[in-house]
Amino acid sequence: MPSSQAVTKPRPATLVRHERRKDARPGELLAAALDLFVEKGFAATRVEEVAVRAGVSKGTLFLYFASKEELFKAVVRENISGHFPQWNAEFEAYQGSTPDMLRYAMTLWWQQQGSSKSSGIAKLMLSEAGNFPELAAFFQQEVVQPGHDLIRRILQRGVDRGEFAPIDKKYSVYAVLAPMIFLQLMQHSNPCCFDATDPVVPEEFLAAHVQTTLDGLRLRPSSPASDKGSRSV
Repeated sequence: MPSSQAVTKPRPATLVRHERRKDARPGELLAAALDLFVEKGFAATRVEEVAVRAGVSKGTLFLYFASKEELFKAVVRENISGHFPQWNAEFEAYQGSTPDMLRYAMTLWWQQQGSSKSSGIAKLMLSEAGNFPELAAFFQQEVVQPGHDLIRRILQRGVDRGEFAPIDKKYSVYAVLAPMIFLQLMQHSNPCCFDATDPVVPEEFLAAHVQTTLDGLRLRPSSPASDKGSRSV
């Protein structure tokens, strides 16, 4: 007599692979979208291309993302704005001096963002944001403002600890941002805009810029002569 207990047949390996791939599809779609957005820009990228590069159908893409705009927002969150909680936590936990913190922050930015494909998103926004005001507002809210706030907190930490001179809170942020924007543009621009005979080494460039910035930020003890001169002005 056959047993009344159902015999579970092993599932074909192809089915298991298919299910694993289905679970991975959002990540594959985001990776494909990042590649195409950076290569072609937002306007020129079609969702059909993203689906083909990810190896899924257009219908599958729309199961996860309602529109190309929502797909782009998910790419930004996955690659940039989703890291701000971690970066802010590192700021809170950092025990060293603020000059060392600034060096560390710039090095970490290059390792995680500047040297990665996601750095092309900044160039995309600079060139296309005017045609897509909703995406521009989204990028301002999720990337630009949190980034400015974090840099401002680093600089203010230096002032509060007596390591930096009082600063202009509005414009000093751009002194830190400038080399980051430059490197992102350099990474994704025609090389004819730069000196091919003496190429920029990003790590060396950042180190030099941070040192120049720190030389300008450091609080220097004033001498009696300089105090007297400042009072006479």
